[in-house]
Amino acid sequence: MISRDAALGFQLTAAPADFLDDPYPWYAALREHDPVHALAGGGVLLTRYDDALAVYREPRASSDKRIEFRPKFGDSPLYEHHTTSLVFNDPPLHTRVRRLIMGALNQKAIARMEGDVARLVEALLERMAQRGTLDFIDDFAARIPIEVIGNLLAVPREERGPLRGWSTAILSGLEPAPTPQMLERGNGAVREFVAYLKDLVAERRRHPGDWDSDVLTRLIQGEKDGERLTETELYHQCIFLLNAGHETTTNLIGNGLWLLLGNPAQMERLRAAPGLMACAVEEMLRHEGPIQLNNRRLTAAIQLGGHALAAGTFITIAIGAANHDPAQFAHPERFDVARNPNRHVAFGQGAHACAGMNVARMEARVAFSRLLARFPRIEPGGAAERDRRIRFRGFRKLPVCVA
Repeated sequence: MISRDAALGFQLTAAPADFLDDPYPWYAALREHDPVHALAGGGVLLTRYDDALAVYREPRASSDKRIEFRPKFGDSPLYEHHTTSLVFNDPPLHTRVRRLIMGALNQKAIARMEGDVARLVEALLERMAQRGTLDFIDDFAARIPIEVIGNLLAVPREERGPLRGWSTAILSGLEPAPTPQMLERGNGAVREFVAYLKDLVAERRRHPGDWDSDVLTRLIQGEKDGERLTETELYHQCIFLLNAGHETTTNLIGNGLWLLLGNPAQMERLRAAPGLMACAVEEMLRHEGPIQLNNRRLTAAIQLGGHALAAGTFITIAIGAANHDPAQFAHPERFDVARNPNRHVAFGQGAHACAGMNVARMEARVAFSRLLARFPRIEPGGAAERDRRIRFRGFRKLPVCVA
């Protein structure tokens, strides 16, 4: 149990070590004692489900990060990227880019992708079977989204090697208190990625791909009879697609297996009733969400949870806390592959809900369906190593044995 005094003194920029391993007791204490919790610098941290939902639906809560990120990043490649990409923008840029991307991520497009994902998963499982003991993150979870996003952008397969490293470095800059080393690596990754994309985009301009399935071609050509992206906007939407697709899906699949390993009765229930797989993926997202924090800035004063919040207030939504709120979820600490209803906010809500959420769901559903069907025995193969970031929840290494 976390005491009231400890909860009142909590700061994301100086989070205790045990918070990184298990943030949920801290979230529970904050929900009980200080659900609209003051953060250093004048922001607030929200831990109640209803408050999170209210901000996601609040038109006066902006996703534009130019004011927030200037002190953090200065005039740097990271600042340019994180203030240009889809996720950290409001309309009109957000609307234009989202419409272009979603045109290639509709349900028909996802259905077309599923066969390729299934073949990729089967090939990865075959390699796993030959090895027996492996790192589930490097050898399985991280490989799936890199291939899917690589296919969406039509990145030549032999050129995909640096993508995962670039993604991790760029997103690490979003931590509440990034180290100078994180910022240096992140800025270097943006520079390298943009340099690579200049050649890729030039080649795609010469040889456009299929408008229905090639996201890069859609971004280059823009809306028919509509406005086109600038070169800078174009590069950073590509980087955003890779980062969002990689981080969400890798963590979802890694966290999902960790939950099944820790709840063997639920794993057996899922084996016996594979029709529960889609429901199980939603529970994985709720219980161990791949992204734990989200942010907004108020453009006007609002009332929230009995508090008056002024215009300009920075709001941090604790997604993991909202998804463990007992006011919304019965027995929230229980992992239940048949939980229904399950109105989690792992992908956000409203106009800024994750553009690729249904792709991630499909990848996880295919991955776990094939994994459980292929291996009757899946066991821990050594000590897991958790990623030491706060915003993103996942594993660096997750050794397993399969047979």
